[in-house]
Amino acid sequence: MTSPYRELLGVPGARPFVAAGFVGRMSMSMVGIGIVLLVSAVTGSYGIAGSVAATLSLSYAAGSPLSARFADRYGQRRVLVPVVLANAASFAVFIAVAEAGLPIWTLFPAAAAAGLTQVSLGAWVRARWTYALRENPARLHTAFSFESVVDECIFVAGPVIVTALSTGVHPIAGLAVPAACTLTGGLALAAQRGTEPPPRPRRAGETGGVLADRALLVMAPIFLMMGLVFGAIDVSAVAFAAEQGHKALAGVLLGCYGFGSAAAAFWYGARHWRTPLATRFRIGLILLAVAMVPPVLVDDLWLMMPVVLISGMAISPTAIPAYGLVERLVPAHRLTEGLALVSTAVGAGVAAGASLAGRLADGSGSGTAFLVPLAGTAVAAALGLAGGRSISKRELSSRSIAE
Repeated sequence: MTSPYRELLGVPGARPFVAAGFVGRMSMSMVGIGIVLLVSAVTGSYGIAGSVAATLSLSYAAGSPLSARFADRYGQRRVLVPVVLANAASFAVFIAVAEAGLPIWTLFPAAAAAGLTQVSLGAWVRARWTYALRENPARLHTAFSFESVVDECIFVAGPVIVTALSTGVHPIAGLAVPAACTLTGGLALAAQRGTEPPPRPRRAGETGGVLADRALLVMAPIFLMMGLVFGAIDVSAVAFAAEQGHKALAGVLLGCYGFGSAAAAFWYGARHWRTPLATRFRIGLILLAVAMVPPVLVDDLWLMMPVVLISGMAISPTAIPAYGLVERLVPAHRLTEGLALVSTAVGAGVAAGASLAGRLADGSGSGTAFLVPLAGTAVAAALGLAGGRSISKRELSSRSIAE
């Protein structure tokens, strides 16, 4: 491990909350594909599976910012314990509904309940880093890069694990295990009281939410488009592997995306950058759009793996400065809410991407479905370039205040 990361993990209390967050966030790379595999096995339709996954993602997008807002106001532990317990119960109900062969419509409210009780645990962990490094905010770049490495390691391992569980053990195992991860990691994170950010009650006369900031109004739809890319990739990769006669390798294919992104994040976080965050973010968006072109052109599974590994290298250099910008733009007393909001924008995008790609895969095959992530990155890049001035001004303003 390079020196910046070794020093980062030497921060008092960091290792326990990093470990808890890692376990709790494993589900974020497993739930979507787990639902696709379970529901497609029950119904025989990727379109229905994608719609059920979209329902969960939309409910997550609605519920997660609320739990994050309450965490900012009342403390993480008081909110996290009841929410993760409710989440475990909700997934148990969903699995029971699917396994019992009840009417298809019953899958949707069950998925909605599971989504409403999910938390954006990555936002909660990033808020802990901000609090733990409050005396040395310059190290947040390394911390957020490290968290992107963690995220991508999860996206490497999670799809492989859930695909193996769903196809090699039982389809319900692909949801039972991630639900258990959320419960275990969430409770363990709640137990880490020493690094918990203090509650920050609502200020007198405060109105509106974090989206009152114009720069965040630009950032939120970009995160939405990034989520659309991730959701579409999940479904497209499963459909592509199935068309190639190797459905069980869908998790490996998705893991190639994650491995590429993790490698890029590790390199990115070890460097000291002088280029402004906003500029790095815009460059990342352009590179990400270019990186989504090759997968559309490939029709061989074994060639697709190195292609998507290279494509994945553009993900982290976009996501890391994006989260860094949000940390600078959002007031400290609403940081968890702000981070959760953009994370749930990703969730809403995942919902749209999974549903759209699923229907295209059913009707026209995976080749057409891979056009969805390409379109999503193109729109994200256009939004980033169009709103670049607003974001840059707010970054400079926030830097001046900090100094």
